[in-house]
Amino acid sequence: MRITADHTLNHAFRGSKALRVLFLAALVVAAFAAASTPAGASDTPGAYAIGLWGDLPYSDMQAQVGVPNLIADMNSQKLVFTVHDGDLKAGSTECTDAVYIQGLNYLNSLKGAAMFTPGDNDWVDCDRTAGYNSLVQLDKERKLFFSTAFSQGQKPMKQQVQSTPQCLGVSGSVACVENRRWSYRGVTYVTLNIQGSCNNLCDVAPDPNEYAARNAANIQWMHDTFAEAKANNSVAIMIISQADPGFDLSDGTRAPLRDPKTLAETDGLADGFQEFLVALRDEVVAFKKPVAYVHGDSHYFRTDRPMLDSLGRRLENFTRVETFGDNVFKNNPEWDNNNVHWVKVLVDSRTREVFSYQVQIVPGNRVAVPAP
Repeated sequence: MRITADHTLNHAFRGSKALRVLFLAALVVAAFAAASTPAGASDTPGAYAIGLWGDLPYSDMQAQVGVPNLIADMNSQKLVFTVHDGDLKAGSTECTDAVYIQGLNYLNSLKGAAMFTPGDNDWVDCDRTAGYNSLVQLDKERKLFFSTAFSQGQKPMKQQVQSTPQCLGVSGSVACVENRRWSYRGVTYVTLNIQGSCNNLCDVAPDPNEYAARNAANIQWMHDTFAEAKANNSVAIMIISQADPGFDLSDGTRAPLRDPKTLAETDGLADGFQEFLVALRDEVVAFKKPVAYVHGDSHYFRTDRPMLDSLGRRLENFTRVETFGDNVFKNNPEWDNNNVHWVKVLVDSRTREVFSYQVQIVPGNRVAVPAP
C-alpha cells in the first residue's frame, strides 16, 4: 500500500490488512513476554554475549540470502539479546508496508531478545519518494515495533520506555516510545532516535520542529540514563543509535567533520548533533566508567576512541563502535552479501573494560574469499 502525505496513521492501518495482522501478533507476543524474561538474570554477575547489526538489508540479495544467513549465525551463538541500529532498507527505495513487516519478521526470528532503533532510511528519508511523509512513516514504526514495553525476539525483554518530553508525530506531540532502556548484569543499555541526514535538518524535506522536539527528548533520556546507571552502580553504559554524528576532522567521506574540542561541525552543513554530543561528553567524563556508543549510518565497521575533551585530551573511557552495513555492488549484485556481517560483544561486569568486541564474518556471506 502506498501512503500519501495527507494520510493519517490510522488511515494507513485501516487500509493495510497485513499491518493490522502484524500489530495484533505483536500484542500477543507481548502478552507472553513476562514469562520469557529470565527471572533475576539481570542481577546475576557473569559473562554473556550480545550481537550488534544494522543498515541491512539494502537489496533483494541481502534480504533473501544475506540477512537470513546472518540471523542463523547469531542464533547459533547463544546471545542474550541483539540490537539492530536502524535502516531496514536502502534510502532510495519506497517505504512500503512490506519493508516494516520484513524487518519485524527478522527481529522475531532471533532466539533471544531483539532490540531495534529506527534509521533515517526507515522514516526521515521516506519523503525522497513522492507521496510519502516522514512523520507518517515514523508513527507507523512506533505503532508496529514499539506498541508495548517489551522488545521483539523469541525471548522478549521488558524495557523502560520514554514518556516525556515528547517528540512529534504526524498529528502533533507523541511519546518517544522508540527510546528504550534496560539493564542486564550490571550494565545499562539505551537506544536513542538519532538520525542521519543531519538528524532531519537536511535532505529533501528538513523538519526543524521535529528535530528540536526529538533532540530535547534524546538529551533528556541520555541524562536520565546516566543518572539511573549511577544510582544502580552500573559498571558500564552502552548507547545505540543510527547516525554517525562525526567526532573529529579525520574522514569527511563517512561522517560530518567537526572540531574535536568544541564538537562544532566545520563543513558548513546543518549541524543536528553538536548539542547532543556536548551533553554526552560531559556525562562520559562525570561517569568515569566505560561508555560504548554504537551506531551505523556510514557502513564502515570500526571500533575506536574518537572523542576528546574540551582541552583536546582523549576520553579513555569512551569507545565508538560502528556496525557493518550495506555495500551494494550495483553492477555485480551477486556480491551484495560482501558486507553482511555482525559484531559480537562479550560483556563481563567483572572485567576492567567490561566490553570486548569480536567481528563475526558470516561464513555463508563471504564473497571475495569464500569460506573453506
